[in-house]
Amino acid sequence: MSATRRQILSRTGASVAGIAFSGAIGELFAGTAAARGHAGYGPLVPDPAGLLDLPEGFRYTVLSREGDPLRSGEGRVPSNFDGMAAFAGRRGRVHLVRNHENRVTGRIGVPTIDGLTYDPAAKGGCTALTLDGRGEVLDERVAIAGTAVNCAGGPTPWATWLTCEETEDRAGTNGYTKDHGFIFEVDGADPHRTGAVPLTAMGRFQHEAIAVDPRSGIVYETEDAFERPFGLFYRFLPEVPLGGHGSLRAGGALEAMRVPGVPDLSVIQETGASFDGVEWVSVPDPLAVETPIRLQDFGRGGITHAQKLEGCYWGGRSVYFVSSFARTTDGSGATHFGQVWRYEPHLRRLTLVVVFGPSTDIQLPGESPDNICLAPSGGLMVCEDGEGAQHVYGLTRKGEVYAMARGAQALTSAADAAGGTPQAPEWGEFAGVTFSPDRRTMFVNCYTPGTTFAVRGPWC
Repeated sequence: MSATRRQILSRTGASVAGIAFSGAIGELFAGTAAARGHAGYGPLVPDPAGLLDLPEGFRYTVLSREGDPLRSGEGRVPSNFDGMAAFAGRRGRVHLVRNHENRVTGRIGVPTIDGLTYDPAAKGGCTALTLDGRGEVLDERVAIAGTAVNCAGGPTPWATWLTCEETEDRAGTNGYTKDHGFIFEVDGADPHRTGAVPLTAMGRFQHEAIAVDPRSGIVYETEDAFERPFGLFYRFLPEVPLGGHGSLRAGGALEAMRVPGVPDLSVIQETGASFDGVEWVSVPDPLAVETPIRLQDFGRGGITHAQKLEGCYWGGRSVYFVSSFARTTDGSGATHFGQVWRYEPHLRRLTLVVVFGPSTDIQLPGESPDNICLAPSGGLMVCEDGEGAQHVYGLTRKGEVYAMARGAQALTSAADAAGGTPQAPEWGEFAGVTFSPDRRTMFVNCYTPGTTFAVRGPWC
């Protein structure tokens, strides 16, 4: 979304607008609770503290800030807060596992800890917060260290987090001592239980997010490759499906999706477009020893690519995945402002269910969807990844979008990741939106300056 569009929405206090997309909105919520029919919680109220604007009746607590001391005494809270999930603990506790998308250079890296560090030269990883039944922080500690560019991931049915490295740098590149581009399993309640072991059979590529089929145990994976040819959509068939902690280390088969006759998903523009007979092709070299997976030879028929494959979640009997945008200027076959695709494994069918955009209408916020989670209302919460003012938007089953939160921490320093000046400020994007197991609290991160918020209020 352009800065102008975002700033106009911010100034007008817009709370509900017709969303700028077309498609089968109900498809997004398959298997979720019925919607309550509300269309938002009212206009956003400027925060006197200058951190987070929310609708009237909602309040936030800052759980964590980058640079503060970790309660474990292991060092400082790392920078670049990204993907996150919440898990139920004992005695009403909640465990939050949070990614840190740190590269070799950056502000504050994840401290290296014995038994939890993969590559001491890498600055990314995860931290874990433990909250008591009242939402107070009891502990904050390193959950995994020595990984790189931990962007998103996803939860498993056995309450662990799969953190994804969004890089394919090899040992010797940027000072790394080991190859990167893997998925790692993280237990927020007991990080030493999972350690720092790459799940190599799940592939080495620029991972973004995952979703697990809770019945079969198949893991679906998105790839956010930065250069053409763009990323692929994968599935991993584990040797020990739904086996619990550590079972994914037993290996399995990695396959990539081929939609016959469709080499590039961006060229599909009509919502409802459906493709039967989706094929899954074995990845020749999952470790990408010589050639990145997306460039490997998949035989006759090739393979299907898509730009900016990001969010991924399971709903009902289907897996949904997001393409945040595509641009012909980047090398895609067509331009769009965001797509949501649905794959039905039992039918081998792929359907384009939502198309976002266009970006030219300031009254229609709906460009570049990124992290997505299910909301208590039965709708969605969406983090948009764009320029200018940054929002978390709610999306109802009726196709209405409303502003749920707006960042108020302007970035005006050259050291800030998003840049900005006092005359033309930028704001840190939101990431990792998720809800507590009891659905009464929304947790969300501001990427920079790294801040984790807990938002409570009259959810319905």
